[in-house]
Amino acid sequence: MTTAPAIRRATGSDLAALLPLCVEHATYERIGHALGDRADALASALDADPPSVRAWMAWIDGQAVAYATATIDFSTLEAATFLHMDCLYVREAWRGRGVGLRLLETLRAFAGSCGCSAMQWQTPAWNEQAAHFYRRLGADEKPKQRFTLMLDRG
Repeated sequence: MTTAPAIRRATGSDLAALLPLCVEHATYERIGHALGDRADALASALDADPPSVRAWMAWIDGQAVAYATATIDFSTLEAATFLHMDCLYVREAWRGRGVGLRLLETLRAFAGSCGCSAMQWQTPAWNEQAAHFYRRLGADEKPKQRFTLMLDRG
């Protein structure tokens, strides 16, 4: 990499740069999103005190090239808080250049500062490139299936 990414926390004021990354991420993972209708909900979650979700963005030469989001959760079975990384996405042109690692290191430091005992995340089973990246970091895999039950927003 010729230019190291600048990593910084994102707020609702970063939405114009963050939303395209989120949409690209959803498309890459072959999943839907509601960002067209609920973008203001994401901005409110980022700006809440404390934030419902925290986000970090990687910038290179003034361009947003990657992002990660996370929440602090509590594990019943571990009886401890952990950081749940909801999203980690790096634009294709920047993969393999250390941007994802820098974001993950940023989240790891944040998790440590919050007293978390672990970080957890998931990736689609077909995403071998991501799985390889996570294994190199020393992350353990736990086979589970993820289910989603949509609730009425009425």
